[in-house]
Amino acid sequence: MQKSEKSINPWAWVPTLYFAQGIPYVIVMTVSVIMYKRFGVSNTDIALYTSWLYLPWVIKPFWSPVVDLFKTKRWWIVSMQLLIGAGFAGVALLIPMPFYFQATLAVFWLMAFSSATYDVAADGFYMLALDEGKQSFFVGIRSLFYRFAMIAGQGVLIVFAGALERVTGNIRLAWTITFFVLTGIFILLMMYHRFALPRPEADRQQGAVNNNQLLKEFGVTFLSFFRKKGIVLSLLFLLLYRLGEAMLVKLAQPFMLDPVTEGGLGLSTEQIGLAYGIVGVAALVLGGILGGFAISWKGLRFWMLPMALSITLPNLAYVYMALFQPESYYTVLICVAIEQFGYGFGFAAFLMYMIMVAEGEHKTAHYAFASGFMALGMMLPGMMAGWLQELVGYQWFFIIIVILTIPTVLVASFVKIDPAFGKKK
Repeated sequence: MQKSEKSINPWAWVPTLYFAQGIPYVIVMTVSVIMYKRFGVSNTDIALYTSWLYLPWVIKPFWSPVVDLFKTKRWWIVSMQLLIGAGFAGVALLIPMPFYFQATLAVFWLMAFSSATYDVAADGFYMLALDEGKQSFFVGIRSLFYRFAMIAGQGVLIVFAGALERVTGNIRLAWTITFFVLTGIFILLMMYHRFALPRPEADRQQGAVNNNQLLKEFGVTFLSFFRKKGIVLSLLFLLLYRLGEAMLVKLAQPFMLDPVTEGGLGLSTEQIGLAYGIVGVAALVLGGILGGFAISWKGLRFWMLPMALSITLPNLAYVYMALFQPESYYTVLICVAIEQFGYGFGFAAFLMYMIMVAEGEHKTAHYAFASGFMALGMMLPGMMAGWLQELVGYQWFFIIIVILTIPTVLVASFVKIDPAFGKKK
């Protein structure tokens, strides 16, 4: 007899469901950058090709109906975890190969599509398996465990890989072992969720009779998004608000890994893991929490410009590090914490703006479209970041990023926002 959703405590699956959601994203978008840098790949190639990995999240809304049309969301969750685990194994096996760069990128592409599909299925399953009261209760829990995944991926995993580099003296071997460990973790998660996830009655494959209607509704919903009042300015905001950050995030870790003689800081892999995975994530979360409180106090319109400055001006910390190349690791940690806190605080405005843009009859789908444009706004600037840095050097690269504060502030100044939006009532 199958277990019903009522017989399985959400604590048994919600935390692991969202921990598993965060791991592949952080591996594909952040850890891959560090790995390729340790293998000696140029900044131009790293930024260009890893930025393309955003594409599945850009176009995710367009194939989300497939998850509704075929099989159950539970099936998609378990299947995508198996594919992601196989992807980790594929990367591990390909790292020692002479053609590792092209081959591992292809596997990361497949993992990115699997991860984006997993996002659709997991979020849909969460809403189907829990009533509104439990959804509200566990929304903070799911967010917390997603953050834990960031700490595990950007922090613990990088420190582990760095320790293996030091112990084995073989960078390729260290990262091969690291990805085999990830493979084991994801296979265990898949096996656990195969039995631990509930089987809600609402999680059923759509009948063939409804397929054409569902696709027609998707088309209507898609067009209605672009008919929203002021949509052109809204799209400019979604694409430009994180312009500087989109370029910085691709070169921040390579800058810290590069030797001092090449304009970098000469840090070790372990030091990068501690800086970004522990200190950086803690500052990011704190900034995000305070940003949420601030908006609920005064509203989004009041905080929009200050938060636009918050997400951009702390990038001056990288200008300082590029100019003076501080030898003190604690100075580096402080700079990372300042930048990540500012990013967390300023990103709160971006998230609230997407919620505002999505308001209306099709808010869930419209939020997905907005998130697609958010990913596009990270993908396009990131693609040229490495080329620009190698052209002008780290000092001018970070100075240009600070200058890119101007487009962000301009779009933040002109967007129309209801003064009461976001205020706690």
